[in-house]
Amino acid sequence: MISISKRTSIARINLSEFHTISKIDRYPWLNKEKDACGVGFIAHLDNKFGHKLMMNALEALATMEHRGACSADEESGDGAGILFSIPWKFFVEWSLRYKQFKINISQAAVAMLFLPCLSSDIQVSKNIVEEIFQDEDFIVIGWREVPYVKEVLGPLALRNMPQIYQIVVQSKRYQGRSLDFHLYRVRRKIEKEITVRAYSWAKDFYFCSCSNHTIVYKGMVKSTSLGQFYQDLYNPDFEISFAVFHRRFSTNTMPRWPLAQPMRILGHNGEINTLLGNLKWMEARESSLNHPTLNEVASIGPVVNVSNSDSANLDSVVELFLHVGHSCPEALMFLIPEAYENNPKLKYHQNLISFYEYCAGFQEAWDGPALIVFSDGHTVGASLDRNGLRPARYCVTEDNVLILASEGGVLNLDPSLIRLKGRLGPGEMIVLDLQEKLLMSNLEIKNKIASLRPYSDWIKQNRQVLIPTSFLTSTTLPLQEVFKRQTCFGYTSEDIELVIENMAIQGKEPTFCMGDDTPLAVLSGKSHVLYDYFKQRFAQVTNPPIDSLRESLVMSISSYLGSKTNSFEESSEKILKIKTPILSENDLVLIKNSELLTETLVTTFEAHFDSPQANGQSLFSTINQLCKQAKNLIQAGTKIIILSDKVCFESRTESYIPPLLVVGSLHQYLIKQGVRQKVSLIVETGQCWSTHHFACLLGYGASAVCPYLALETVRHWWMSERTQNLMSKGKMPNLTLIEVQNNYCKSVERGLLKILSKMGISLLTSYIGAQIFEILGLGKEVVDLAFEGTVSRIGGLSFADLAMETIDLCSAGFSKLNKKKLDNHGFVQYRPGGEYHLNNPEMSKALHKAVRENNYTLYEAYKQLLANRPPTNIRDLLEFNFRSCSVPLEKVENIFEITKRFCTGGMSLGALSREAHETLSIAMNRIGGKSNSGEGGEDSLRFTVLTDVDETGNSPSFPHLKGLKNGDSLSSAIKQIASGRFGVTPEYLVNAKQLEIKISQGAKPGEGGQLPGKKVSPYIATLRACKPGVTLISPPPHHDIYSIEDLAQLIFDLHQVNPECKVSVKLVSEIGVGTIAVGVAKAGAEIIQISGHDGGTGASPLSSIKHAGVPWELGLHEVHCLLVENNLREKVILRVDGGLRTGQDVVMAALLGADEYGFGTIAMIAGGCIMARVCHTNSCPVGVATQKEELRMRYPGVPENVVNYFIFLAEEIRVILSKLGFETLSQIIGRKDLINHNFDKKLCKTHCIDTSIFFNIKTNEYNFLEIPGGHSKKLKTSLLDYELLNSSDILYAIDNHKTLEKHIKISNSDRSVGAKLAGRLAKQYKNEGFRGSLILNFYGTAGQSFGSFNIKGVTLRLIGEANDYVGKSMSGGEIVIVPPSEVAFDASEQVILGNTCLYGATGGFLFAYGAAGERFAVRNSNAFSVLEGVGDHACEYMTGGRVVVLGKAGRNIAAGMTGGIAYFLDEYSNLPEKVNLDIVRIQRVVTNEARKQLIQLIEKHVLKTGSKKAVLILQQWEIFIHYFWQIVPPSESETSETNYFVENKVLAN
Repeated sequence: MISISKRTSIARINLSEFHTISKIDRYPWLNKEKDACGVGFIAHLDNKFGHKLMMNALEALATMEHRGACSADEESGDGAGILFSIPWKFFVEWSLRYKQFKINISQAAVAMLFLPCLSSDIQVSKNIVEEIFQDEDFIVIGWREVPYVKEVLGPLALRNMPQIYQIVVQSKRYQGRSLDFHLYRVRRKIEKEITVRAYSWAKDFYFCSCSNHTIVYKGMVKSTSLGQFYQDLYNPDFEISFAVFHRRFSTNTMPRWPLAQPMRILGHNGEINTLLGNLKWMEARESSLNHPTLNEVASIGPVVNVSNSDSANLDSVVELFLHVGHSCPEALMFLIPEAYENNPKLKYHQNLISFYEYCAGFQEAWDGPALIVFSDGHTVGASLDRNGLRPARYCVTEDNVLILASEGGVLNLDPSLIRLKGRLGPGEMIVLDLQEKLLMSNLEIKNKIASLRPYSDWIKQNRQVLIPTSFLTSTTLPLQEVFKRQTCFGYTSEDIELVIENMAIQGKEPTFCMGDDTPLAVLSGKSHVLYDYFKQRFAQVTNPPIDSLRESLVMSISSYLGSKTNSFEESSEKILKIKTPILSENDLVLIKNSELLTETLVTTFEAHFDSPQANGQSLFSTINQLCKQAKNLIQAGTKIIILSDKVCFESRTESYIPPLLVVGSLHQYLIKQGVRQKVSLIVETGQCWSTHHFACLLGYGASAVCPYLALETVRHWWMSERTQNLMSKGKMPNLTLIEVQNNYCKSVERGLLKILSKMGISLLTSYIGAQIFEILGLGKEVVDLAFEGTVSRIGGLSFADLAMETIDLCSAGFSKLNKKKLDNHGFVQYRPGGEYHLNNPEMSKALHKAVRENNYTLYEAYKQLLANRPPTNIRDLLEFNFRSCSVPLEKVENIFEITKRFCTGGMSLGALSREAHETLSIAMNRIGGKSNSGEGGEDSLRFTVLTDVDETGNSPSFPHLKGLKNGDSLSSAIKQIASGRFGVTPEYLVNAKQLEIKISQGAKPGEGGQLPGKKVSPYIATLRACKPGVTLISPPPHHDIYSIEDLAQLIFDLHQVNPECKVSVKLVSEIGVGTIAVGVAKAGAEIIQISGHDGGTGASPLSSIKHAGVPWELGLHEVHCLLVENNLREKVILRVDGGLRTGQDVVMAALLGADEYGFGTIAMIAGGCIMARVCHTNSCPVGVATQKEELRMRYPGVPENVVNYFIFLAEEIRVILSKLGFETLSQIIGRKDLINHNFDKKLCKTHCIDTSIFFNIKTNEYNFLEIPGGHSKKLKTSLLDYELLNSSDILYAIDNHKTLEKHIKISNSDRSVGAKLAGRLAKQYKNEGFRGSLILNFYGTAGQSFGSFNIKGVTLRLIGEANDYVGKSMSGGEIVIVPPSEVAFDASEQVILGNTCLYGATGGFLFAYGAAGERFAVRNSNAFSVLEGVGDHACEYMTGGRVVVLGKAGRNIAAGMTGGIAYFLDEYSNLPEKVNLDIVRIQRVVTNEARKQLIQLIEKHVLKTGSKKAVLILQQWEIFIHYFWQIVPPSESETSETNYFVENKVLAN
């Protein structure tokens, strides 16, 4: 193990105070921990019992230890466990020996329990268990104390360890399925009894299992220690026929034994993104479930519990399905359906499609990434989510053993004994029926289940589909009435011009730039619509966002209207399917006239203009009346309720109820009344025009929305003289009235897909009612009524406040009847007299003057402008708690001790010009800070320090820069790893001091970066290894980070290639970011960056800029507290960014826990930016954010300007420290006792903002703890790579450019093999400089990231198989993967490497004799590869290189592919339907140049792999060539490889 050198300790903090402030009962949202893991199962196909299978299961579990994690003590595992068939041989002998009782296995059961620790509590709990079992006609055979070895536990696990007992019982009456059900009922009765009695130890009581078939052994241990802890598992009499195993990686390290897995049925590697909605809908569903056994089950509810984990709740719901007669596979098909719509694999399986379609009408999916292994004792199997976001590899041996796991190679098997190898693809399942001894593939099991009932007939009888009609062809309201309504509902001219018009013309959301620098809605002096108080949540780290642009085929915005009361049996209820939730006026008429009884509720309340309290009471009581009316309508048989504000403008004394408030209130009320499932809610409203508005309404319970005023606005806009003139002059597309309305609706639909995908949700039906938002600025009374379950951390508006804001908007519409234009409040773009913008012209001019004149007095003027601003951020409500004991300024640490904590934001070269990007780097290096490269790579010329600067400050190396000095460095200290992997090469990585993994960006969390094609100049294209002029989009997720253990793997990769650098992970502030940060710290990151919602961007959807993420103050506070509570704070540096502008901001960030501070927009302004806000257009007038040569020449900045700003900033910090009485920033980090509420700040809307979460803590005494990073942290390294790189013969070959060949054994625990070697070569010779040849032959199964960052001169040959991420970011060399010669199966048909291989590769060759998994060659820039099969999404976002596939391929090939060429052998004549044709075209191999290249690559493949299939193709070339397709993106369409005419022209010349 290698130790990192000890860092300077920079803070002391009171550990005890944070245990006070982050108690779960005070802040319940902190309980939402997330987890990921390694899972699998092993089973004998003939259901044979033996102890060898147990030992194999423990071995397989142990080999996945790296997929789990430990607590801060590094010994207490997050959890490991095993579920297996009850070893009745052991328990029968135990019963005879110790209880003198002969067990009847068919009627007996064993329960495994965690009991409280005190002996008196143990006895009480035992008595309750025995009494209830006996009351239910069970014989209690006896208790057994489970033997364990506590010495293998870590300190935290030991401190929290329960007492572990088993109880063996036998039923007097039941056996078989009947026994299963009664055991379930008895267990729930015991659990409820203990809960009802409210024992102090109730949370310590837990049934691990209670079954006639299965038993679970689990605990807070490492996977390598499970068998050592539970000695039973080594007992030869523990003979089993199958076992499910699980190793957990949790984002919360506080030991909780029950959270270890497997659960009672499932082992879950994943995350349910829609959990709150699923729980709410399950609560609503419980009262109306119908099934013969449910009369008895009524006593066991509630089925789900919001305080339980997502895995535990899913397990409980599956368990319920089992006990009403469904099988485990059927339950999972019902709850986690595959993407069945438009799926080529299912086109001949109509009954299966009908099954999914029928179920979708009654049950929303539990949506999210998931590999689920399961067993109820009757079956054992595994199921993968619809997106394939978890790996699952399996094999079957000659002795009839099936092994499936998160990785290949978990057992060291003789290759000659392996019968077949495979993987689960997206949405697939594999099941072994233990009783029938039948192994069933995906379609076998699903078709069998789908054929059990006549789903097609049920759909025909009871299902209708709404066929959308055309839009209205004329306006329905006069212009003045439209204007009045627009004003009443809160429209501004920006909403019309920037949002609605843009959507109507382009059919997509508007793109804007920079961040949101306006006040939060609750702090604003302007009236806001209710939606503005809601912030969209998004996925980061523990689950990935989905790519709605390129992978929309797995998504759906269909929903269902009508009564959905029964999930278990055939229903005669009529259901209406709607393909979009955006309804036109005509669609709404069709629904009203359908077979479903539909009623309308008018959503208005009486307005009392002179009494806020009366308004609040009127609003509250009206909502309550509407709720009661809705319930009465439902009881009368109504199936659809329309909530309409269309008639609310007849009187000034009436106001509309905000539609979000009314739909949320009804949704919550009807759930509590047990009737929510009987009705669908449709909102007909004038206050809905942006995608965010639609998302809020749907997220809080609406099934559909009719935005009548938005559509009317589109019609009036189209009919206006201005619009018609623009179209007639060709300045606007010539669109019909129908087309612009359709464009508007389509843009909303695309926007909804993006919002869903940001949270990793695929189906609108799962999003409806899921409440995936955080509230900023609403009080408890409002939240409890309408939005229960959504977090609102700072309180805010009461009903009275909310009523007044609504009435203010409404009255404005009546008071401005004679105006002809809507107000422009400047919510988006700055305007004098409008909404306050932090980045206003006055501020930027003041800063420019200060830094250019190097005048601190002028900086003071700039600072005063910001100090006197209206309340804008949460930190404006806080102030410093100055003490009387100030210190002299000269005792405060010097400026450069402070500036070394400063960083610039990750702004890419491409978004910025060379001049701006390089100026920032030079400036930060001069002050000892750190610049950030952003995601566009970096020119290697910048890695060398300047030595050729003349006396005028010019350098021939960089002639476009001014104000240079010898010794300047242009290399960014922080080099970013983003999802596009642009410019990520070994040389890039080894020249970094820090490597930043950008998970999210403040202005657009959950989305990828985008660089418009007009900014992709030849220079930028060279750096990014792509074609000039082609728009570049980074995928929303990192395709090698779908979980927390994946992040740990990438961190591990980066530490191998550059052992000297620190790895940082950039997150965006949102509720729950603290638990994610805990996981990131455990994953090995040294730095965690928290970005606020107001960060800048070069291009982003406007709705994301305004409505995603929350202020950094909330995220930083949460992260700091949870890291402290989990004893991890000393392991990491916390960095914050997002709108920091002054020393006061920095000091406040330090008090909230930050060690380092990032500056983006303000650093750009210091360098010359004038906030023109045209970054996305390539037209920056001062050359900051453009690639146009003539504009770049206008760039005014020099490094000294930026240096001056940061010097001034540090001096201001010194002054504040002096007044606070401290000498260093280190001394105040996390000192929340130095913060008070600022009572001088008066707010316009409410006095109910609660900032106590920041400083309501004990401050009497401090137990100081050194933070952060003051410890010597052990750096994990690949032992195999370490041994290779310390081998004298390899070192000699490297140093002398020699050729060397070696032979090495490898296993799945050998990860990132080759990365350390690549880093060494890149450091010594750059990417291309090594002239020798290292040929390394490996034998076995390679762990993850085999050959990552491979480099020229290195050949990695693997005889065996590999897991995920092979060849990631390789820049050269070769990787060859072949099966062992002794295998009996057809290698070309088998899986030989995992998912996401060749991700971001910029060069080299990969040859594989076998198939790869999903997302092969995603973002491949210039690597060449030949292999014999791929999964879904191959060649996604590819920008260069060549890929040849000689076998089966999944769907969605070439989505987003903008460069390179791919060849696919189509033996089954079905490839065209699998290709995403949005960008590329598909053609046969039409040119001789292409044929020549293709045959050369296949010949090389034969040479490298010996592929029999490739040999056959070459032997029958004239036949096979006609089965190949060539995939061609536009950038390659005029080349001699793809265009016959171009080839002939070249030959002619």
